[in-house]
Amino acid sequence: MPPPDTPALSVSDVNRRARSLLEQGIGEVWVEGELSGVSRPASGHVYFTLKDATAQLRGALFRNRARFVATPMRDGDRVKVRGRVSLFEPRGDYQLIADAVQAVGEGDLLAALERLKQRLAAEGVFANARPLPYPPRHLLVLTSPTGAAIRDVMAVLAARWPLARVTLIAVPVQGREAAPALVAALGLLNRQQALDPARDVILITRGGGSLEDLWAFNDEHLARAIFHSRLPVMSAVGHEVDTTLSDLAADVRAPTPSAAAEQLVPDRHDLLRRLVSLERQLQRVTQARLNREAQRLDHLRARLRHPGEVLNRQRLTLGEIDARLARAMQRRLADERRRLAHLQRRLAARPPRRDVEQAGIRLAAARARLEQAMQHAQARQRERLSGLVRQLQAVSPLAVLGRGYAILEDDRGQVIHRAMDTQPGQALTARLGEGRLRLEVKKRLE
Repeated sequence: MPPPDTPALSVSDVNRRARSLLEQGIGEVWVEGELSGVSRPASGHVYFTLKDATAQLRGALFRNRARFVATPMRDGDRVKVRGRVSLFEPRGDYQLIADAVQAVGEGDLLAALERLKQRLAAEGVFANARPLPYPPRHLLVLTSPTGAAIRDVMAVLAARWPLARVTLIAVPVQGREAAPALVAALGLLNRQQALDPARDVILITRGGGSLEDLWAFNDEHLARAIFHSRLPVMSAVGHEVDTTLSDLAADVRAPTPSAAAEQLVPDRHDLLRRLVSLERQLQRVTQARLNREAQRLDHLRARLRHPGEVLNRQRLTLGEIDARLARAMQRRLADERRRLAHLQRRLAARPPRRDVEQAGIRLAAARARLEQAMQHAQARQRERLSGLVRQLQAVSPLAVLGRGYAILEDDRGQVIHRAMDTQPGQALTARLGEGRLRLEVKKRLE
């Protein structure tokens, strides 16, 4: 142990000595492990972590060396890295400065994950495909309360569908506690479903990260809990290229938290545009219908005749028939009188009783025939007249008036068709089936 009066070293001195010891003591080595947290910033350098079952080692592959590495460096790949162990003095980071990278094979974690994925798929755990309510009445979001995922989801929901009801269930989304917490939250929400039937969709989400960051969502118990959930589940974990067991077990998978929110609710602006379009279409259809009905009304109004005009026409027809009947009867009577006079003259010219008697007999027969013919003719004419009268009554507006209807006329004899054609205090005449009434307008109801 150095004495207390020994001069103290600066942090830079300590880091400089440590770097020298590491570089001289270990030198250049080959290190085998599994890649994790691979990142490629705009500088062109590649930063990564090598790990095995019990330890991890940070590494850096600078741009001038990275361009000669043919092996794609991806999370989960097992590789051999040649380099020298050093220390980054400004931060005191212990790291491996890589010169070359060689692929060894698929990482142990990814291999185990692939085997688990195949086993769950064979059991049907990835067979969920229930449709989600659209839009949900009450959305339950399982995520970190401080992560970017909940901010993205709430921002999209506020922009697209402000009416969305959202409840955040705060759970860890990274580390050993994440998977058990998610399983427990799913179980609790399913047990509480009867307390609030409006809860109809669960969204499990978090932002992007390394394979280790997202590893909780590859948990077998979580995948089975999602599969057995009575409430439909949407999963949106990581970025579009990330696919976890939670995504596969869920009813619906979204590539990102923002995309999940877009799939869950409609865009209010699209709905408003559609409503405006439907309103315009309804206006066009309504106006077209009004135009057709107006044309139909004009056509019917043109065909409608005033009842007084029809009545006058029928009166003229009846008068004509009556005059023709009277003239026909007069002609018939005149003809018979002339015939009778002719017979009387003949009778006077032949005075013998026998001729008189025979003539009297013929005269009586002729009179009987005449009377019978006149009766028949009168009966036929009466029947014809009765038929014409019945026809006239069938079409006569007076028959309509006899059933309780009335025709309103103003002082000029004009028929009133609409209430708006009258004024309060105006005098009107009502023609009934029998008689007329004098009326005064008290109030116009429109």
